[in-house]
Amino acid sequence: MRTTHHLLIAVVVFTQQACATSDKAQVVADLERHDRAVHVKGGWMRDPYITLAPDGYYYLTGTTPNPNSPREAAEPYNTGLDRQEQELHQRPSIVGYHMQLWRSKDLAEWESLGAPFNLLDGYWAKQQPEAFANSDRSRWRLWAPEVHFINGKWHVVHTSPGPPRGGSNFAVTRGDRIAGPYAFPLGDDARWKHDPSLFVDDDGVVYLLWGNTMVVPLKKDMSGFAAKPVRIDPAGTRPGPKGKPIKQIGHEGATIRKIGGKYVHFGTAWSTDGMRTGTYNLYYCTADKITGPYDERKFAGRYLGHGTPFQDKQGRWWCTAFYNANVPPLTREQAKTKDMSDTAYTINEQGVTLVPLDVRVRDDGSIYIRAKDPDYAKPGAEEAQRFE
Repeated sequence: MRTTHHLLIAVVVFTQQACATSDKAQVVADLERHDRAVHVKGGWMRDPYITLAPDGYYYLTGTTPNPNSPREAAEPYNTGLDRQEQELHQRPSIVGYHMQLWRSKDLAEWESLGAPFNLLDGYWAKQQPEAFANSDRSRWRLWAPEVHFINGKWHVVHTSPGPPRGGSNFAVTRGDRIAGPYAFPLGDDARWKHDPSLFVDDDGVVYLLWGNTMVVPLKKDMSGFAAKPVRIDPAGTRPGPKGKPIKQIGHEGATIRKIGGKYVHFGTAWSTDGMRTGTYNLYYCTADKITGPYDERKFAGRYLGHGTPFQDKQGRWWCTAFYNANVPPLTREQAKTKDMSDTAYTINEQGVTLVPLDVRVRDDGSIYIRAKDPDYAKPGAEEAQRFE
């Protein structure tokens, strides 16, 4: 149970961190070095997603409270996931039902673009208005939004537990601005897609992926699936927390990138393979075809779970990172000796942290990916899987 003393400490740390990131010159200098994690934006955010658009701006979105929510300052380390804590304090999750959006020319200074999409703009609000009219808005959730610029239009995807149940959206803008009214070419097929993401292959085919992990090509007009969804997993298995072998790359936050002609499948899991225990990490496997077969599961970085691997304007690779834990962040020094096997821990401050990635195509064609910052580069002692 969090005490008032702990909450006050969290607020002070959160405020200090927000002030620190206001020093743009220092942030720019830190980004230029590309060797250590850089905190680039304060505020309550999970699942930060960044994409570089043709207009020269980086666009950022993620799971957030509703705009101007007083809880963002009062509860900077509210995980939004601990059911026991919610029941104890009789309060719902801090997560809201709007997709907030920012843009930046340099990854250091972020301009708010407001909240151009929310659940009332989505497909299900049009199809089942009664589900929205008869439910409590304080319990509406818009999780893990992503924005993809494809064929001159923006495509917004996100997951949502409701309303209605499984009410995830696939929304497309009418033009080249992220603004409504939106079209919904995928219709009912967008429902029940946990953590949906999009990948555009070299031939222009757009793939939808969700869960851990289903993948399917979309029709050219995105009005449906062009084939049967296929499940993709890394080769082999690893021991689960109760002795039951696990095959999946993780349990959420999957995405695909193409590097050196290989399809790189990223996935997210807790280091112990137990929910909200250990550290929230990023893993990957590779294949010659998007549908596999994929090679073994490899470690990309600690504290990088549900992060976005992306390239900056110089072609350098980064991964977004965020606070996801059951206690306030540890310092780097504390993390070096802390036993992290009993609950969820991180060194990430609230907001958005960018962690540089070392991405290489080896002489044999295999792909190597690893966080460059030493405190993100190695698995912890509690890690369930053994890596080389």
